[in-house]
Amino acid sequence: MDKLQAMQRMERLSEELRQHNYNYYVLSKPVIGDYEFDTLLAELISLEKKYPEFADPCSPTQHVGGGITKEFRQVVHRYPMLSLGNTYSEAEIRDFEERIHKLIGDEVEYVCELKFDGVAIGLTYRQGLLVQAVTRGDGIQGDDVTTNIKTIRSIPIKLRGEGYPEEFEIRGEIILPHSSFARMNEQRMEDGEEPFANPRNAASGSIKMQDSAEVAKRRLDGYFYHLLGNDLRFATHYESLVAAKSWGFKVSDFTVRCRSLDEIYDYLKTWDQGRYDLPFDIDGIVIKVNDLRQQEMLGFTAKSPRWAISYKFKAEQAATRLLSVVFQVGRTGAITPVANLQPVQLAGTVVKRASLHNADIIALLDVRIGDMVFVEKGGEIIPKITGVDLGQRPAGAKSLSFISTCPECGTALVRAAGEAAWYCPNETECPPQIKGKLEHFISRKAMNIDSLGEGKIEMLFDNGLVHHCADLYDLTYERMIGLEKSYGAADDKREKRVSFREKTVTNILNGIAESKKIGFERVLYAMGIRFVGETVAKKLAAHFISVDKLTAARYDELIEVEEIGEKIAQSILRWFSEPKNIELINRLKIAGIRFEMAESLVPLLGSQLNGMTFVVSGVFENFSRDELKKTIELHGGKNTGSISAKTSYLLAGTNMGPEKRKKAEKLGVPIISELDFVLMVREE
Repeated sequence: MDKLQAMQRMERLSEELRQHNYNYYVLSKPVIGDYEFDTLLAELISLEKKYPEFADPCSPTQHVGGGITKEFRQVVHRYPMLSLGNTYSEAEIRDFEERIHKLIGDEVEYVCELKFDGVAIGLTYRQGLLVQAVTRGDGIQGDDVTTNIKTIRSIPIKLRGEGYPEEFEIRGEIILPHSSFARMNEQRMEDGEEPFANPRNAASGSIKMQDSAEVAKRRLDGYFYHLLGNDLRFATHYESLVAAKSWGFKVSDFTVRCRSLDEIYDYLKTWDQGRYDLPFDIDGIVIKVNDLRQQEMLGFTAKSPRWAISYKFKAEQAATRLLSVVFQVGRTGAITPVANLQPVQLAGTVVKRASLHNADIIALLDVRIGDMVFVEKGGEIIPKITGVDLGQRPAGAKSLSFISTCPECGTALVRAAGEAAWYCPNETECPPQIKGKLEHFISRKAMNIDSLGEGKIEMLFDNGLVHHCADLYDLTYERMIGLEKSYGAADDKREKRVSFREKTVTNILNGIAESKKIGFERVLYAMGIRFVGETVAKKLAAHFISVDKLTAARYDELIEVEEIGEKIAQSILRWFSEPKNIELINRLKIAGIRFEMAESLVPLLGSQLNGMTFVVSGVFENFSRDELKKTIELHGGKNTGSISAKTSYLLAGTNMGPEKRKKAEKLGVPIISELDFVLMVREE
């Protein structure tokens, strides 16, 4: 296409993608699938790279991220970000309402809104374009986090519709939905990092990350509830929210107008229980005078507006007996104290265990065995002990001391400066650490040996067949056949016997053999180096190409890599300084594990496959399917699992299913070999 056609196509794609983002993230009514959306987005990214002079600074591609912010600039708020006064009872709300009537005398209508438990943000728009996003900070000034906020797909970079002021600010809350929070914590624990305590802390940490591409992966969301500006032509707060929604902002559907205290109380009662069914956290309700003229008459105190107040829910709490405390050892050696409780109903579930976090929390609470303790759900998700009923403490109850040696192997625990957790340093001999590392090594995102699992790893470990991940590659049919283990349930005495029969053993050996095709970046992740998660492993593999070069890397070379800071660099240096780890790598090399990027794939970086869609099927001579798929993506192409008329090529290896070939031939989809593909991506 010529330049004019490219410009017109980019404009059409931008509008179409904005509409799809709005449908999906604001209305929750998508009209196309993820694959179709990604295809359109990839085309726009490709065109913007080819014709940067036509790239829109407010393009939907901004949602993908990629900008790096080393320091966040401080910005003074044009309108101070004041806090709301808090209330905790219906009587205090009645006092608030009486003060309103004393001050203005007129009839008053209120708006009740959910109080989102997130991070306050102020967005400034000029001529319909997002120009600045600033955190609350101290209320007078905050941090400019515009680049990161643009990655949140529910936030419009360019407004919809019409009628918005030339310039205005809208305030709201950046939140992390429960689904995103669970996924993030799962990944943090896999990477050897402590999980976030609640979604609010996770959201706060996310919007201050330096790499906006990483912020994009966290799937933050945003709800908005307050317009500010000199040219706002609304009579009521509710009208302004309706307008904001029409401009593309995500405004809560649960906002209501109330004309009496009884209606307000009904709303509070509805959400005191209804909050547990929401896909995100709220910690109360905000009550505002609806009439903007009345708001102006009421004005502000030094700290908060007189026309609004926050009703805070009491965290649902239960009292129960602390029966015992056990200390668990994680894959990284971190020791976590877990309280065993007399079962109690809390926020819709039965809680039997709760976190005590670390030694500092135990000392602060002065919790003792036999105490009646108060349990809450931190962030409405993680049960935690928050206090002790000292009036019911049993006579003679002794203070609970944090252990000084590992409960599994007896090694003296250590605690790094600046860290809250204690660790068992005996990572090569401590059973839970050994089994945890083995389970991490075989996991789907690492070596993907799906024929093994937690139970089978435990059987192999208990029988002395595996101690390190390299031992997996020494397993034979004869050593495994006939292994058995019984699992019993203490409550009903039922017993289940698991046996390694012929099919099980064959599947395990086949899975281990297939893992030798896994690419270097996943092998590096599988090593379980602390703080080296999936993303970091990919960046290290792409930068150093081989494990030998990574082993020889100095500190200053490591921190040059994107995403690698002091903490990660020091962890990598420590790991490779251990002779036992070098020996492990050498054993895995002998077993045939890949510790370098495939030479034929390393230099193949470009845009040769822009706009093309591939189906990869079969077994290949030189590369694993994952390596081929990654190469397709590195060159601008897309992968899909099924063949359709939109498929550009079927990349076929040996043992490919006949149905895929038949469908490709029927639809006229070209079938190419491994060699054809390599030649294709090498073309300039």
